[in-house]
Order: sequence, then C-alpha cells, then structure tokens
Amino acid sequence: MAQRAAGQRGALVKVWRSIAEYLPLIFGRALTLVRVSSQVLLDAGVVNRCRRRVHLEHDPNMADVPKAPPDPAGAQRMADAQAHRRAVADRLARGLGAQWAEVPATESAADRERVTLALLTAGVPYVWGGLLPADPLGGRRGGVELLVRSPYGGYVPLIVVRHKVSDPGSGARTSPLSLPYPGGARSDPLRKVRPQPRDQLRLAHATRLLQASGFAATGRATGGVIGMDADVVLWHDLEAPTWPNGRTALSEYDARFADRLAVARAARAQADPLARPSRIVECRTCPWWPTCEAELRGARDVSLVVRGEDATALRGVGVSTVDKLAELDPHAAEPPVPLVGMPFEDSVLLARAWLRGMNLVRRVERIEVPRADIELDVDMESFGDAGAYLWGCWLSGADVDEEQGYRAFATWEPLPTEDEGRSFGEFWTWLTGIRVRARARGLSFRAYCYNELAENRWMLSSAERFAGRPGVPTVAEVKAFIHSGQWVDLFGIVRDQFLCANGKGLKTIAPAAGFHWRDPEAGGENSMRWYRDAVGMDGEQPQPDQRRRLLEYNEDDVMATWTLRRWMSSEGAHELPFAGDL
Repeated sequence: MAQRAAGQRGALVKVWRSIAEYLPLIFGRALTLVRVSSQVLLDAGVVNRCRRRVHLEHDPNMADVPKAPPDPAGAQRMADAQAHRRAVADRLARGLGAQWAEVPATESAADRERVTLALLTAGVPYVWGGLLPADPLGGRRGGVELLVRSPYGGYVPLIVVRHKVSDPGSGARTSPLSLPYPGGARSDPLRKVRPQPRDQLRLAHATRLLQASGFAATGRATGGVIGMDADVVLWHDLEAPTWPNGRTALSEYDARFADRLAVARAARAQADPLARPSRIVECRTCPWWPTCEAELRGARDVSLVVRGEDATALRGVGVSTVDKLAELDPHAAEPPVPLVGMPFEDSVLLARAWLRGMNLVRRVERIEVPRADIELDVDMESFGDAGAYLWGCWLSGADVDEEQGYRAFATWEPLPTEDEGRSFGEFWTWLTGIRVRARARGLSFRAYCYNELAENRWMLSSAERFAGRPGVPTVAEVKAFIHSGQWVDLFGIVRDQFLCANGKGLKTIAPAAGFHWRDPEAGGENSMRWYRDAVGMDGEQPQPDQRRRLLEYNEDDVMATWTLRRWMSSEGAHELPFAGDL
C-alpha cells in the first residue's frame, strides 16, 4: 500500500509539471473565449427557471430595473449547501489521496477553466471544483463538483447536493464513497432512487459540456450524486427512459435547454419576446416579481387568478384576462378548456371575487367544522430534512386535569440528534394521556393541524427512526391516529369551504379571523435562520433569545388554528360574501 501511495504521489507531481506543456493550448482557448464573450451562455439552472425570468435576465433594457431584495432564507440554504459540499470534498480528498486534485475556488472564472482543462488533459483521476470549457456553439457554460475519470478514458460528472437522493427500498445503483466511480456501482438492496429531476438535469448539462469539449467518457451517459446523508454515491443512467412518456434525462434536458436558449437569444437581440409574464409558484421568491406583477396587473392577466398550465390553457382559447374569465358561466356543462389546478366553476367565481376586491368568500352557505369537548391544536417545526425539533400544542375545552394553553416538546441539540426521539416520545405520551383521559370521562377529543402533510410525515418518520425508545409509538399506532376522526386538517376544511383569491396558507387565512402573529418576521423560512442561531449550528454559542423566539412563533401558530376554528364556527365567518351570490 505504501509503495502504491508513493507511486500515486509521484504521478501527481508529473501531472502538475505537465501542465506547462499545455499552456499554448490554454491561452489559445482564452483568446477564443474573448471572441465569444458577447454570445449567450447559460448555466445548468436555466432549465428549471421560469422562461420569462430567462428573458428578463438577458434583456439589455432590464439591466438597471429595481428587483426584489434577496431572500434571506434562500441565501442561507445556499450557504448550507456550500458548507455541505466542502465537508464532502474534504472527506473524499482524505480517502482518495494522491488521485485527488482541486481547482482553486478563489481563481477567476477564466483561470478556473484553464486549470480544469489542464487537469483533464493530464488525466487526473478526480478533479474537484472544475469549471468546464464553455460551449459557445451550444450556448452552455458551467462546472460540476467532481469530475471522475473513467478507466476507459474521459470523465463522468458527480454532483453533491443537500437533500435526500434515495429512499428505503431496493434497486438503486450505488457505490461507496471510497469507490466514487460508476464501475464500482452495484444494485443496492437497501435503497431505491428518490426522484430528483433537478439533479438529473444538472448532470445532463455537465455531460453535454464534457461532450462538447471532448472529455466525456465513452458509453452510456452516466452521472453520480452524493446526497445529504453522504453515505454512498447514487448513479443515474441519463439515457434510461425513466421520464414521462419514455423520455430520458438527456432528451428532457435537450428540449428544455433549447427552449431557454432561444428565449435568451431573442432577449439579447431585443427581438420579439418568446416568453411573456405569467404568475406561477416561483414568483413568490423571484427577484423579478415586482416587474412582472406590475405588467400582469396592468393587463389584468388571467394568471392573477389561475396559475401555471391553467392560465396558459385559458389564454389559448381567448380568455386572457380576469374580466373575460369572470364573464363566463360557472355552471356551463362544457368549460372552454379542462383545468387541472381547480374546478372551472371555482376559477370563474374567484375571478368575480378578485374584481370586487374580495380575498375570501364562502363556497357553502353554512360552514361546518368538526368540534369536540377537548381540543388540541398541534404544530411541528422541522429543520429541512434533518428532523423535527419542536412539537407545540394548545389545549382547550373541558377539564382533564391538565393545564390548558400552550405546551412545547423540544430538543435544542443540533439536528440530526438522537434527542429528537426523546422529545417526540414525550409529545406522543402526553397526547396519548389526554386522549385516554377524555375517553375515560366520556368526552369527545380532536386534535387539529393546518396542512397535515408535514406533521404526518414527521410522526411516521419519528416512529420508524426511534422505534423502541421510551414513549415512541409504532408506525401502526401513528397511522391509526392519522386516519381516525380525532385528527383534523383545518387546511382541508378551508380548501373545501372557502374560495381564497390570495392563497390558502395559514398566514393568509388567519388574519381574516382576526389573528396576527406577534413577530413581524414570522414565517417558516425565517424560522430556519432562527433555529440555526438557537442551537449554535454554525459553531457559535447557542442563543437563548432565538429559542424563545421560536417558541413564541410556534405558540402563535397553534393559537392561529385555534382562533381560525372558533371563527369558522361563529356567525362572523358567515358575514363573508357567499360565492353563490357573485
């Protein structure tokens, strides 16, 4: 082993010395890059980006237009992802030793590309942080976390991401971190692939860049991903027909990229735009939203009421404005086009409500909300995919020998931590005690949440991950509770009984019931930042004031559902306009 390592180190020294041999080639390419610098070059993220945003980013007339401020939560996620990549890189470098080379991140883009080109030309087995040669003809640019040399020549791309890339199951192609190349992959009996389209499209972009520069490995296009758990490399066959209608990751990427490239080139040339504004989910965090919103409101665009595919479909049959949508018969036997986001009747009534400035209207004459003698409002706080650190409850109703009001079950050890099982076990034990006492006294009981998907996910996950620990239920017990009449999702009740012009989120609906959060920055994204400070996740001292802030925020969340439920059961909610009268 020592002789082998020494040989590898010697080989790497020769590689670095050989870089000088390629300087004429490198600088010649630099001159070529200068000549094509005015052309449109797009990175991998463009295929997941709104088409109108691509236009605005490349329209010379939009360069100085004011934009929305950066999203702090988004910036924090980017910083977390960068820290994760750095930790994985350090781990790989220690294991691969002399086979590893890293392109300095502090160098300019041109220098990074020159160094990457030299390392690939020299055949270094593992190149971290490389910036691949731009592809002016194809309109591509970009880099990739790791380039892995194939034993048969050429390279395959490997990316490092901060999300889960596999689920329990079998059949995924994985290799250990000590063998991060496709040849080391085997069918994994413990993992199945978790669909992550963005990952595959990023790998397809890197593959096309490698092909354009002549450095792609021969054979089927393959790319690797190291996920948040950083325990294995998951390998994707980019030519497998795993996408809808038998498409491959490469064919899907090619179609999307060609479209975005055409949009960008038309914008750069100031030709007729190929993409018009339309409201979609992405608009909520897009820096260009102020520009698009002004244009959409000026045109009274139909996407202000219906989004995405539905807005496109309605425009296709001439229903381009909210006014035109509001003029249609909501009870028509045959709507002009089928909608996927909401029933056609709802879209027309929402349009009429929007024209009257109504944010919330009743779909039903009498609002029905399941109530009980003893009621418990529940809200969970999690930190991404790392775990659930807080279960907050608000107890109200008849006396069961338990203090009413707010109670929290939390762990303040940085996630992931085994202490999460302790806090969840205590929460479940307390919840079970309330249910048992209610039954013993002949009292009805219900627990409420707002949009049960998150709470259900973490109750089931916690039961599985912490099985056997004190107070932790079985998965079967959690499923029985979730499917019982005692677990009520208020989001579903709002969805079924109200039309909401500005969305159905709790922060949007609760103010109609008169509830307001104490913290002006209250929100799930901001709570992520508070949590980091509360537990000292970045190596700093934990901040008790941020723990108090999180507890207050969580208390307000459960008070919001309590207030909303009481309001929906009162005559106050019936003072809202009835959709049938619009």
